[in-house]
Amino acid sequence: MTKAGTVRIGISGWTYPPWRGVFYPQGLPQKRELAYAAEHFRSVEINGTFYSLQRPGSFARWSEETPDDFVFAIKGSRYITHMLKLRDARTPLSNFLASGVLRLGPKLGPILWQLPPQTAFDADRLEAFLALLPHDTEEAARLARRHDKRVSGRAWLKPDAKRPLRHAIEIRHDSFRTEAFIELLRRYGVAMVCADTPQWPLLMDLTADFVYCRLHGSEQLYTSGYDDEALDRWAKRVRAWERGGEPKDAERVLPPTKPLDRGRDVFVYFDNDVKVRAPFDADALAKRVGAAPQRQDLAEAAGRPPPVPEKLAQS
Repeated sequence: MTKAGTVRIGISGWTYPPWRGVFYPQGLPQKRELAYAAEHFRSVEINGTFYSLQRPGSFARWSEETPDDFVFAIKGSRYITHMLKLRDARTPLSNFLASGVLRLGPKLGPILWQLPPQTAFDADRLEAFLALLPHDTEEAARLARRHDKRVSGRAWLKPDAKRPLRHAIEIRHDSFRTEAFIELLRRYGVAMVCADTPQWPLLMDLTADFVYCRLHGSEQLYTSGYDDEALDRWAKRVRAWERGGEPKDAERVLPPTKPLDRGRDVFVYFDNDVKVRAPFDADALAKRVGAAPQRQDLAEAAGRPPPVPEKLAQS
């Protein structure tokens, strides 16, 4: 009998001033925003890790502010992906892992490596980077110990237990639409992000034992919302993935993979944050697939119905 994976649907980041008074209740202190978001979603992406090295205390605080069953996805450092463009990444990767990532303990979910739009597929360069990535927390701790002075005196090098560590890579250049790229990710067990946007490749080849989706807005990047038809379509895809299969409408480079009897874990994050669509779209999709937390209803908690996409589009 086929088992189903775990589905986590959430938002990309949680600190957005326009969300205050719309998603976040009027008067909610900013320091309470993560806790509020965690009441309504089972996961969020941490954006701050993309821009700079954080401190162990921040990771500890984020962990303390969220429920026991909550999981964070972490954006990998843009210094590695955008400045170094994956070259000579060993020491920067050590610094990133030493900055406190492991302090999340059981709440540490996938690490997202987001490539810039101008970065084309380079098999040798990508494989050299993929070969560095640790696939459990003990391996991550060993690599973290090789950090340099940038995190000296504020490093966290102790995993709470040996746990699997997952990685996903988001592409933004059409040259990745090649069999060599898919096969390379499968060799290293790294997931290819299914990124929904009109500007970058939308591919659904399965390359790991989990699925990672980022919904940026299918018509306008970071802005357009998802109507009922679109949410129903994504719900069907999520159900297929969690049962170990593939969606019938999946766009792939290679043929479908063999179904997994144990199912696949699925992570979906809405990044269409500009007009406060992300939290309401995430809530609507989570309810469609039975992945919403058993906590207070989002619209009820906000004290108002969710924003109407047609009205937002005119604002």
